[in-house]
Amino acid sequence: MSGYCDFARGHPLHGPYHDHEYGVPQRAEAVLFERLLLEINQAGLSWETMLRKREGFRRAYDGFDVEKVAAYGAADRARLLADPGIVRNRLKIGAAIHNAGVILRMRDSHGGFAAWLDAHHPLDKAGWVKLFKRTFRFTGGEITGSFLVSLGYLPGAHRPDCPAHQRLLATQVPPWMAAAG
Repeated sequence: MSGYCDFARGHPLHGPYHDHEYGVPQRAEAVLFERLLLEINQAGLSWETMLRKREGFRRAYDGFDVEKVAAYGAADRARLLADPGIVRNRLKIGAAIHNAGVILRMRDSHGGFAAWLDAHHPLDKAGWVKLFKRTFRFTGGEITGSFLVSLGYLPGAHRPDCPAHQRLLATQVPPWMAAAG
């Protein structure tokens, strides 16, 4: 997705995301859940729509707290379906609630979502897609790939000469690069 490096520059929404988040490894459960939820909701829409609605998602999904979201019931589903600040899609809302429960269980099985990702790294994209489809709801090839690129588990977030990529490498090595040696 090296074209994003050129497109995002100077854009009020894409620019800050590209420069400070895209391709940057994350460990915090709420951040990982947020990114997964946004990638799932982006299906059929633009990433700019997700960035515009990001705060609405944060409010609607209790700051991406997986314990709270996993416990959502019928009233919460109805509230989310009526919330114009998010993408109001029954399947995507159901996937968010289901996936929060999956992530919650990862605490027991692996120590958390980040540890689960690390336990399966490195995989190629096809391996990741197979694993995500088996584990989560609403995660096909594009969603899984975008999620993993955005967190540095797969290459492609930045061109090698991108200033954001150079800043990232000055402080850490993305998992895909560490696996490549």
